[in-house]
Amino acid sequence: MLERAGLAAARRPALRHVYVPFPAAGFCTMRLDLHLHSTASDGQCSPARVVERAFEARLDVVALADHDTTSGVAEASKAAAELPIEVIPALEASSTWDGHDIHVLGYFVEPDAPALVRSAEAARVRREERMQEMLDLLEEIGIEIPFEAVRRAAGDEVLSYGRPHLARALVAEGHAESVPDAFRLYIGDDGPAFVPTDVQSPAEAVELIRDAGGVAVWAHPPMDRIEGLLPVLADAGLRGLEAYRPNHSPSQVEALLRWSQRYDLVVTGGSDWHGPDRGPELGAFWVTPEEVASFLEMSGM
Repeated sequence: MLERAGLAAARRPALRHVYVPFPAAGFCTMRLDLHLHSTASDGQCSPARVVERAFEARLDVVALADHDTTSGVAEASKAAAELPIEVIPALEASSTWDGHDIHVLGYFVEPDAPALVRSAEAARVRREERMQEMLDLLEEIGIEIPFEAVRRAAGDEVLSYGRPHLARALVAEGHAESVPDAFRLYIGDDGPAFVPTDVQSPAEAVELIRDAGGVAVWAHPPMDRIEGLLPVLADAGLRGLEAYRPNHSPSQVEALLRWSQRYDLVVTGGSDWHGPDRGPELGAFWVTPEEVASFLEMSGM
């Protein structure tokens, strides 16, 4: 897998890795982004377009990790077959712990695993209920957003609604200046209209990924919850931590690396890219094979 991607990278000029504090950073011949989203969940681009944009951004290996679904993996893999880029089948499983959303990435899952199919439908139903609950909370503070506005913001192809869809509706209806502004004002984790997903526990999310043949990695682990939750997830079969992210400081990365060593976990990294409305452009952040070597080795890549 990496051999084909490596040949593609060799034909393209290397760009500066955006994460510089570590020796592995710098000029490299291969770039990986192990956390991307598409319209299969709450991203703005179709799975095929995500792959095309990733190639255009000079990425070599990407993971399509939509929320609670692998429905976009087949389309992404088909698009990748026509390009010198590799797609890892993945998902980002939602869970709730102590009133907070906890996300677990599942890499190399079997996309059609019965457990994933059942879980995806349950999550779709719950996400629609959750969206209405958030709309009700917004109404309580004087902001009326009809569900139809969320549907328009999401697009016709979207079947499972997430906060980015509501954020776009808030912008379209004039209640926020941008998607990040909508999160900051209303629907971020500490916002007045935030509602936890409440589809399963974090340990159940790990078990779901394991049942689908995948590798479970804690996505963007909150630093203030690692000590309490990591032992639980490790006992459930967690295999890694997402250490490298665009907004992680060197001290945060170093802390996550220490936690990974303590529990014998691999590390991964990704941009968590949803689309052009959410932060930096695709390709502005990547990780090197050296930084995620333990993950690649464990996965047999």
